[in-house]
Amino acid sequence: MTKRMTGCPKSSMQAPTARAATDSTAPIRAPAYIRALEGRGPYRMDADLTAALAAPFTLDANPGRKAAAFPDRKGSLDSTVMDAARAVIGSWSGYAPTPLHDLPEIADHLGVARVVYKDESARFGLGSFKALGGAYAVAALARQIEADGGSAADLTVTTATDGNHGRSVAWGAARAGCTAKIYIHAHVSKAREDAMAAFGAEVIRINGNYEASLAACKQDAAAHGWQIVSDTSWEGYHKVPLTVMAGYTVMSREILAQLGGVPSHAMLPVGVGGLAAGIVAPLWQAAGSSLGHMIAVESHMSACMRDSLVAGNPTLVDITRETLMAGLSCGEVSDLAWDILKPTVSHCVTIGDEAVAPLMRWFHHRTNSIEAGECSTSGLAALLTMHADGAAWDRLEMTPDSVILLVGTEGATDPDFYRQIVGIA
Repeated sequence: MTKRMTGCPKSSMQAPTARAATDSTAPIRAPAYIRALEGRGPYRMDADLTAALAAPFTLDANPGRKAAAFPDRKGSLDSTVMDAARAVIGSWSGYAPTPLHDLPEIADHLGVARVVYKDESARFGLGSFKALGGAYAVAALARQIEADGGSAADLTVTTATDGNHGRSVAWGAARAGCTAKIYIHAHVSKAREDAMAAFGAEVIRINGNYEASLAACKQDAAAHGWQIVSDTSWEGYHKVPLTVMAGYTVMSREILAQLGGVPSHAMLPVGVGGLAAGIVAPLWQAAGSSLGHMIAVESHMSACMRDSLVAGNPTLVDITRETLMAGLSCGEVSDLAWDILKPTVSHCVTIGDEAVAPLMRWFHHRTNSIEAGECSTSGLAALLTMHADGAAWDRLEMTPDSVILLVGTEGATDPDFYRQIVGIA
């Protein structure tokens, strides 16, 4: 049984935390979880990772957090919606729960009971948790058209994406027999573009960032009568994003079964917030008002959740630089996700890219190798950074009984980039 804590220290927005300078001539003594990799293959990143974990970060408490029972209400992620997603996705060919790995070396380093990592790198062969959402929403749209006497072949679905969501929509369209048109922005890699096109989707590249690709997608969908399949919601557009988020709850229900209970702490990668909400909803349903520390993790280049929590309402962020953690590069929180995350998130931590490559290497070269993509490192990076700080760690109310959930959102979704980073041919 995990210990759940509901205390929420008062805080206001903080400037990035800076550490005292160290003597550059002194030898760097890496923690044991890093030293265990010394001499293994091409891994020689002890100093790089130690330095990365000393990088600036912010940690803010959520003043809007409220201990409350799960609001099992129609029109949100209620029990009926989550049950339906589990039944449908569980019936798909190739479905199996993804692994929940223990990271005992990290737990020992942090002085907690367990650190577990939900590994989505092999989900339906698509390489990320997104396989649960977009494809499920496309299937639901196709079923509705056929129930109304039409044909899925007459359906055109479209979305804007950083890569993984579009791949799920393209796969879902191929499964359902409909047409997919996927909008990507200037910074999406060619490998991710090709992965979507491989399912027969037409991929349209737009100059600018994710928000620019979403605007183009909306405009063309309105002009041509296409159905948008987005993992973010906005005024007047909720049904499809709710279906996408319902697909994500399948992962969280797997975690509950694999863990045998609710974690005391969960590190939640946040872009638009759909994944985080999809994880939180089943945990909240299971724990009720005893829900533990749900900690949002963002890039400081796109900290829309942090700004929204501090402001008390959804706040748009203008992204001027792109993070390596592409799935986190979103400037606005989904309002459906906001309804779940505002009362449940205890803290929000923002980090830079310094630990992304070293932690990808660490996951790959540990004894029980894990294929972790860029966004998959975010939770562990935030966790280790705050532990190294000390004061930040104390604010999270960690104890020797704590059980911490990390979410491995993706594997090598850009294989060439992954091989380059982890140092394999």
